[in-house]
Amino acid sequence: MSDSYKTITHKIGEGRYSEKRSKFLAFVHNVATVDDIKALLDQYRKKYYDARHICYAYMIGPERLVFRANDDGEPSSTAGKPILGQINSNELTDILIVVVRYYGGINLGPSGLILAYRTAAAEAIANAEIITLQQEEEITYNFIYPLINNVMHIVKNMNLRIISQHFDNTCSITISIPKSQVAQLRARLESL
Repeated sequence: MSDSYKTITHKIGEGRYSEKRSKFLAFVHNVATVDDIKALLDQYRKKYYDARHICYAYMIGPERLVFRANDDGEPSSTAGKPILGQINSNELTDILIVVVRYYGGINLGPSGLILAYRTAAAEAIANAEIITLQQEEEITYNFIYPLINNVMHIVKNMNLRIISQHFDNTCSITISIPKSQVAQLRARLESL
């Protein structure tokens, strides 16, 4: 199981593509929830009210299980799927890509649309800053004071990040740990 996943910073990446007088404006955002996505889509629909299509795709969560692609009136699978394909090929998550199309009066055909949406999305991703994050879990452990040296030895040995700690007759420590190491940590703490 991998603890890391790729996303982008909160800086908006932008991309542009033109073909036969049609303009494609792409924007990539870091998002955390479907509500964030709905709010951003509402903003784009208001700002680009005169655009013919506002197509998008998103992926949410380190497991990459929540996703959607929307063609917004373009022929089926010619807009949303190519945008989602760029998200998948870059292995990104917690991301929304919106591509706004201004129709130029000349039909591009399915292959032309796929190329246009894919290229605009790829350029937006290229202009965003991709980062790798760790998937972590917080664990709180309560113990008696005589065990403090043993507990701190485990924390240091496993290179864990301390969130909070309280030392008295009964002690408590909250630590952040990569998800793949949770079982190992629990086993080591229980052996105390």
